[in-house]
Amino acid sequence: MLSYAVIRGGLGLLAVKRACALSRLAHTSRQSEYRPIKKVMVANRGEIAIRVFRACTELGIRTVAVYSEQDTGQMHRQKADEAYLIGKGLPPVAAYLDIPDIIKVAKENGVDAIHPGYGFLSERSDFAQACADAGVMFIGPSPETVRKMGDKVEARSLAISAGVPVVPGTDAPIASLHEAQAFAETYGFPIIFKAAYGGGGRGMRVVREYEELEENYQRAYSEALTAFGNGSLFVEKFIEKPRHIEVQILGDKYGNVIHLYERDCSIQRRHQKVVEIAPAFQLDPHLRDRLHADAVNLARQVGYENAGTVEFLVDKHGKHYFIEVNSRLQVEHTVTEEITDVDLVHAQLHVCEGRSLPDLNLKQDKIRVNGCAIQCRVTTEDPARGFQPDTGRIEVFRSGEGMGIRLDSASAFQGAVISPHYDSLLVKVIASGKDLQTASSKMSRALAEFRVRGVKTNIPFLQNVLSNHQFLHSTVDTQFIDENQELFNLKPTQNRAQKLLHYLGHVMVNGPTTPIPVKAKPSSTDPVIPPITMGDPPIGFRDVLLRDGPEGFAKAVRAHQGLLLMDTTFRDAHQSLLATRVRTHDLKKISPFVSHNFSNLYSLENWGGATFDVAMRFLSECPWKRLQELRALIPNVPFQMLLRGANAVGYTNYPDNAVFKFCEVAKENGMDIFRVFDSLNYLPNMLLGMEAAGAAGGVVEAAISYTGDVSDPMRQKYSLDYYLKLADELVKAGTHILCIKDMAGLLKPESSKLLIGALRDRFPDVPIHVHTHDTAGAGVAAMLACAGAGADVVDVAVDSMAGMTSQPSMGAMVACAKGTKLDTGIALEKVFDYSEYWEVARGLYAPFDCTATMKSGNADVYENEIPGGQYTNLHFQAHSMGLGNKFKEVKKAYTEANKLLGDLIKVTPSSKIVGDLAQFMVQNSLTRAEVEERADELSFPLSVVEFLQGYIGIPHGGFPEPFRSTVELERGKTLHIKALALGDLNKAGQREVFFELNGQLRSVLVKDTLAMKEMKFHPKAQKSIKGQVGAPMPGKVLEVKVEVGSKVEKGQPLCVLSAMKMETVVNSPLAGTVKAVHVTADSSLEGDDLILEIEE
Repeated sequence: MLSYAVIRGGLGLLAVKRACALSRLAHTSRQSEYRPIKKVMVANRGEIAIRVFRACTELGIRTVAVYSEQDTGQMHRQKADEAYLIGKGLPPVAAYLDIPDIIKVAKENGVDAIHPGYGFLSERSDFAQACADAGVMFIGPSPETVRKMGDKVEARSLAISAGVPVVPGTDAPIASLHEAQAFAETYGFPIIFKAAYGGGGRGMRVVREYEELEENYQRAYSEALTAFGNGSLFVEKFIEKPRHIEVQILGDKYGNVIHLYERDCSIQRRHQKVVEIAPAFQLDPHLRDRLHADAVNLARQVGYENAGTVEFLVDKHGKHYFIEVNSRLQVEHTVTEEITDVDLVHAQLHVCEGRSLPDLNLKQDKIRVNGCAIQCRVTTEDPARGFQPDTGRIEVFRSGEGMGIRLDSASAFQGAVISPHYDSLLVKVIASGKDLQTASSKMSRALAEFRVRGVKTNIPFLQNVLSNHQFLHSTVDTQFIDENQELFNLKPTQNRAQKLLHYLGHVMVNGPTTPIPVKAKPSSTDPVIPPITMGDPPIGFRDVLLRDGPEGFAKAVRAHQGLLLMDTTFRDAHQSLLATRVRTHDLKKISPFVSHNFSNLYSLENWGGATFDVAMRFLSECPWKRLQELRALIPNVPFQMLLRGANAVGYTNYPDNAVFKFCEVAKENGMDIFRVFDSLNYLPNMLLGMEAAGAAGGVVEAAISYTGDVSDPMRQKYSLDYYLKLADELVKAGTHILCIKDMAGLLKPESSKLLIGALRDRFPDVPIHVHTHDTAGAGVAAMLACAGAGADVVDVAVDSMAGMTSQPSMGAMVACAKGTKLDTGIALEKVFDYSEYWEVARGLYAPFDCTATMKSGNADVYENEIPGGQYTNLHFQAHSMGLGNKFKEVKKAYTEANKLLGDLIKVTPSSKIVGDLAQFMVQNSLTRAEVEERADELSFPLSVVEFLQGYIGIPHGGFPEPFRSTVELERGKTLHIKALALGDLNKAGQREVFFELNGQLRSVLVKDTLAMKEMKFHPKAQKSIKGQVGAPMPGKVLEVKVEVGSKVEKGQPLCVLSAMKMETVVNSPLAGTVKAVHVTADSSLEGDDLILEIEE
């Protein structure tokens, strides 16, 4: 931290060393000429600003960034030591052209020198002069040289004076369209307009026919004015199919000028370079020497200092023509640095300070070419749509790296917003190798590693260029892209992960797209709360628990005369019948009645499992608050919850301390009995949950999940002996209560007698609790059999919430036991009142009621063994997907999937694994035999693969073989996705949805369809409606050329859009009359926004 503070606060170690070296230099050289630079401002943005900042930092120079109001989130302002706002209130580009404000910021903050970067003010002599007038060094040529070289006409005259061949053109900027017409008449078409005070393809237009002249003149003038602050143009004869070769030059204040060889920039579109190569491939050696000599001679003639580029066109006959001098650093300077090992920005800074090229050991005879370098400009443009700029938020960014790769970027990061205001350059990728083929190979590999999602890029196009035979083995010219249309045969990106995240995000924001088969609406009738007596509720079993502790509570349960009941109405019953959607509000209303009339219940099951999931995701409720509020209303009846062992209330294993803390907090907030189970009866997971519940001071009820049939001698995997041995381990571990969890309702009366009778004989002092579901309709009979065999507690649900996949009827159990030794002591009429409340309350949840698709239970559960809650869900899903008539096939597949997996205990989450495999089989029309035969080639659901990997424990009897060994546990690409959070609504009607994908944070923006109905947006052009004209790209409207009622011809210009400093004319797709205009000048549009409507 100390070294960082020193570097940022003063000269720093690098600067001290540099100062010492320069001090020695001053005594041996031109001391009076040397002016050390201590602080540099870059009057630019993006990657070039960062490139200069890095060079300054390496030299111990402090850095200053400037930024527009639209660039507050850009990386370049974060990379500088200081950053200041400029051009407040100005349009995005105009802010960086605000010379007075830039100079003001420089003076106020002690800036010694300003680097202009490229574009913007980099070739404006008035800016260089303003710097000089303010006593601030300009890192570039002198103002006079900038003026001469920036004026393309004067530069042309100087070239002629130096004996350098030039292209026929005007001697001065043209003043009118008439002059352009006169030039065309003299020299013929094609001609080209060029901005007189800038480059980079801005303000450049080729005209091939007289009819195109006026429109292209207007567009070139407007672009030049916007980009450079001066719309002056000159005209040249356009040379067909030339190579574009440029020579890098470097001069100092003492007349020394050297070249750093050439670059081939012929691969262009819209006169903007796409791929640059250094040195030029297969260039005639004599031509190369002439190019170098002409470039150096021209630079010497004007007294050129600092870095610059002399650009030439080379025609098919090998003749070269001077076209311009760029008196600045070029975008493609990187490839020159890679082949010469000369840091051009370092050289610029040193030359500006007054050091000579010989002082820097930069002598022509020492500059050597080493290998080849290629630069690809990765842009946010869509090649498939004519390289139209794309804008938006980068959702994913992963770059290509490795040996021989250099990346220069600024906006290339996840979350970056690409605006339409500036250049579309995203990142410059530079590859180096011993020759063109080697460098191309490295570049291709690096581009293949890139992953950019959220905006379109030209990467697929660049990959096609790099694999093109002409590019790799011959020469290319400026028509290379136009003449090789196969470059546009773009390989579509798979984008699998992001598409999946968008789908999941859409479901999270807008709900499932699968149609719900339920048309029922919630009842408008509120349930009537039965009357209750005044005063405190009677003493119940919770009072015993609070007085005697868990051990005393267990003894009281075992000593109780008659059958005890646990009521599941508050959780498992409505989970099975109403998708767990019952609100705390309706539970609270009936709670006082329960407290006063059912004080002799063993417990209320009211919390855990799906309660958490549904309360937070669908009900927008806090499950902890539910527990607290119910506890206050029912102080006398114990509460019971499900604890999935090491999974707690989730679906994956949690750290031990998290499970312990969860149980501790649950106990503090009112939970009493923790029914601990594991979906595979995996003992280590159960022991963890038991220990956590016990440490929290709760009643530990260890639950054995039941499957199979102990009364069937042909089914011996889960035999009576299996259950007894497991019960032995749980009792040894100290469970207070022993539970049989029959989640599918498989216990028949005979098997109930065998199992419970054996457990009672083995453990006479341990209370036994039996949980079941009534899917087959035999639940009451089975529970009476359990009670007769020695069970102390059985599960029920109130009558109107009982039956089918829920628990057996409370009223039926109370009535059947009445007057026997199993008498529950519960008043039957109170059960009727309780049931009437829930019968009406159930109507409030009609859209979620399982009876909409399921009219009864089914005894085939004894065959398929589907747990109650899952049976309801699968039935509902089948009807939602229009497969209600195929539910029998789903159940059959479930049976086969269970056998494939080795006959599992089936309870969440193991039941989900069997269900996932069953649905996979149905969707792919696979039989059990086919799955076994093709196990090595099928892409199984992730839950199945993770089960076979042992994620949730080891099943009884081990994993199924050879199925497990055959399944390839790592098949290519696996996406691990976890939903994390949902963001607030933004101004565009979107919500940001956060995920964890393969361990990395990802987010997507999803339109909230419900919220957008209440928001106003610009209408979109409908492609299906002829005559609707939409914006071809995001941008700003510069000019609307028609009005309502105007007659237009096909191809006639309608309006002009500007995006990323390029202008696009939107032409009429048909002849007709303008019916409506939906935009005005200065309107900001998104892609496909409706511009106007035309009637034929």
